[in-house]
Formats: sequence, structure tokens, C-alpha cells
Amino acid sequence: MSQDLIVHNSLKRQKEVFTPLEKGYVGMYVCGPTVYSDVHLGNCRTFVSFDVIYRYLLHLGYRVRYVRNVTDVGHLTGDSDDGEDKMSKRAKLEQLEPMEVAQKYTIGFHDMMRIFNTLSPSIEPRATGHIPEQIEMVQAILDNGFAYESNGSVYFDTLKFAEEKGIYGELSGRKIDELLVESRDDLKNQDEKRHPADFAIWMKASPEHLMRWNSPWSVGFPGWHLECSAMSRKYLGEQFDIHGGGSDLKFPHHENEVAQNVGACDCTGARVWLHTNMLLMNGRKMSKSDGNTVTPDQLFTGDSPHLSKGYSPMAIRFFMLQSHYSSTLDLTDEALLAAEKGYKRLLEGYDVLGKLSGASGTESDELDKEINELIDGAFAEMNDDFNTPKALARLFELVSKINSFKGGQLSLTNISAATLDRLQASFRTFIFDILGLVGEASVDTGNGDAMESAMQLILDIRQDARTNKDWGTSDKIRDALKAAGIVVKDGKDGAEWSIE
Repeated sequence: MSQDLIVHNSLKRQKEVFTPLEKGYVGMYVCGPTVYSDVHLGNCRTFVSFDVIYRYLLHLGYRVRYVRNVTDVGHLTGDSDDGEDKMSKRAKLEQLEPMEVAQKYTIGFHDMMRIFNTLSPSIEPRATGHIPEQIEMVQAILDNGFAYESNGSVYFDTLKFAEEKGIYGELSGRKIDELLVESRDDLKNQDEKRHPADFAIWMKASPEHLMRWNSPWSVGFPGWHLECSAMSRKYLGEQFDIHGGGSDLKFPHHENEVAQNVGACDCTGARVWLHTNMLLMNGRKMSKSDGNTVTPDQLFTGDSPHLSKGYSPMAIRFFMLQSHYSSTLDLTDEALLAAEKGYKRLLEGYDVLGKLSGASGTESDELDKEINELIDGAFAEMNDDFNTPKALARLFELVSKINSFKGGQLSLTNISAATLDRLQASFRTFIFDILGLVGEASVDTGNGDAMESAMQLILDIRQDARTNKDWGTSDKIRDALKAAGIVVKDGKDGAEWSIE
């Protein structure tokens, strides 16, 4: 496999070698949450996927400026130009100020991202903190002739843009003629528009609207699509490397972003677009109306008719990594149970690997070559569009080798010390740095070292009992630990423990 990083560019609908604009530096923008409610599981999958992409870019040695926005104004309930602003609507329901709503759910979002062990972005700008930049962009689009003012609102002239630039629909694959037909039924009272496919970049606020700012056109608020164009341009420049988000954002959100960027400065913004796919549940789209849904908290507690038990955050993260970010992922109880077992097997393999020593083979040995090829293969899979499921498959092949060393089927005399060192270092890098997994004791309690020390003391007491042939005490300790979900295995090198 190629050692170049290959990515699937949604804009071109094909894989290409990733070459950043500036050598050694990557600018990446990812559409963040609209903070009017708790983050849902599909969003978590997207942010975990881009966390792995971020981590791998860092592993490759890039300096990465990762920008992920927070939408706290302008996202209407209709996702276009109809309905009420989601923030204002929730503020009225909860009898709070809109910024109280934004703060409440932003804190909740950050808490959930920490639970899933995602790295914080370099910059996390809020839409309400960048109103001047958005007004400036609206004016630039007007000046360039790709927008018009109507009754205090400003609309992007989609038809004129499509005719002059010929690129509208390039990202989503939607043709302008189809969009015009599809959107005529959605016009309703939007007779301020010249064409059905036009979209608002500034909206005049109604008297009861809670969020409003002064502008040259009216007291109002920016359109939802505008914030990402303005903030990505501010922090990453008129052109940058990667723009990411869920596939549901391709149209209209991302398509309109491209149009706004070109309309304002004749620049397309991102050169590479990466899109995550949908998270299904039991083979169907998640839906609150028919009960086919589950929240992250319900996954942790098991408090759902769809689940047989609760699952740890890391088991769920591992489950998400078993599918390529651009593929649909079907969440079922059976799949989660299998992921939990796989995650534990991977960590147990890492624990065994850390205890292996005494390698005395040469680098020309066949086993040495085989292990190095598997390590190289795992990294090569990540270089192929961040293919985590195939990389994990290589890691599990290595786990089989590791367990064979422990069981005596393979001998450490057939592997060199250099290869054993590389295997230990690569496993640690992959599991913790690239895949972003964490040992369960650390996730659940934050006291992994204390747990390890306590268990070692218990095993020492049990070993003393066995040495004194006090089998009753030895068995009592083993059985009590098993009842608590801790399995003790006796081996020639002493006892080992693991959490079931």
C-alpha cells in the first residue's frame, strides 16, 4: 500500500493523495453542534470520527489547526428559511435567555466529548461571537452581485450564481433545475425571494424574535449557512485544507457554504471535503416518533428497551471505529456486545504485550518479518482514507501473535528485541494516541493506578494463601472477585486479573 495519505474527497467523488496547502500544516474545519438540546448519538459518531482523523494527522507530524464551531443562532427548525430559530424556540420552552440555553447545552456537549475521550479543537468559535464578520461577508456578496435585499432580508441569488459560476450543486450532486422544482412547494409565504432556490444570508427579525442585531439592512440575524463560511475564512483563510461534517449537511448547508465563499471572494474555501455517514439503529433511521432511538446516557446505563445492558463509553467508541467513517453504521445490542468483547480482547492483548520480554531472535527471522508487515499494514490502512476497521483487523492479527507468545505456541527466541520494542510502541500509539481508547478503569473512575495497586495487594494475599496451601482462602478470594466482575487467571508466571 502507498505510504501517502489518501483521502476520499466528497467534492470530486474520488480518492486522491492529500497534499496540504502549506507543507507540514493542516487547516481543518468541522461543523459543530447546534446547542439547543442534548447532543444525539449520530452527532457523537461524527465527532468521534473526526477526532480520529485529527489524531492521525497529528501522528503523521502535521501541525493542525482544528476549528469546530458552535451554532447558537440562525439555525431554523426547517433547516432552510422557514420555521423558528431553534435557539429561540428552546429558550421560550425552558423560559430562559437564548444564551442560557446555548451555555447549558454547550457544557453538556463538552461533557459528552470528554466522556468519549475526544481531543478539544484548536479553536471553537460561536456564531454569535462573529456577527460583524458575517455582516461583512453579506456585504461582499451583495457587492459582487450574487445577493439582493428584500424587505430587510438579504437572499443569495442562487440562479444567477449557477448561471455565472456553473458550480452550484457540484458538492451535493443536485442540479439547479431539480432544486427549483423541489423548492417551489416549500416557498409558502416566502414571496420575498426572486427564485425558489434562493436562500437567506441575513433575515429580518420579527417583533417577537429573541435574537437580533443591527445591520445595514435591518435588525435581524444571520442565516445558518453563513456562519461557517465566515468563521472558516477568519481562522483558516480564503482557502484551506479540509472541511468535514455529517453527510446530512451536504445539502443545503455545505453546498451553500461553497456558494457563499465563491460569491464573497471568488474562492471555494475547503479543497477537500470529508463526510461521515448515518448512524442507523436496528437497520432503520433513528426516530423519536416510532421509538427507534437511544441517547448516549441510555447507552451507558442500559435504560432502554433496545438494550440488554449498559455499555462503557470506550466500548461504544470502539464500536464506532469498527465501521469506516463514510459507511453507514447499524447500532444493535448484538453489535455492541461483540464490540465490548473485541475492545476487551484488544486491551488484554496490550496488557500481555507489556509483560513480554527476553526476545532474542534476529531481524531476518520469518516471524520478525511477519510482525513488522502487520504493523506496517495497520498504518497503511490508516493512510487509506483513515480506514479504522481494516487497521483494527491488523491489530487483532497481532493480538493472536501476542497471545501465542504468552501460551508458548510461539517463542520469543524467534523475534528480535528491536521488533518486540516496535510492537509494544506501535500498539500503545495505535490504541491510545490514534484510536483514542482508554483503559476502562481510567474511564469509569479516573483511579486506574489505585485499582492496579489494590488488585496487586489482593493477588499477593491470595498467593500467600496458596503457598501455605490454604485453598479455602484462595478460592474465597477468587470467587469474591468473580462475583464483582473480576476474573483471576493463574499461570506459570503468577496470577493475572481482568474485568469481565
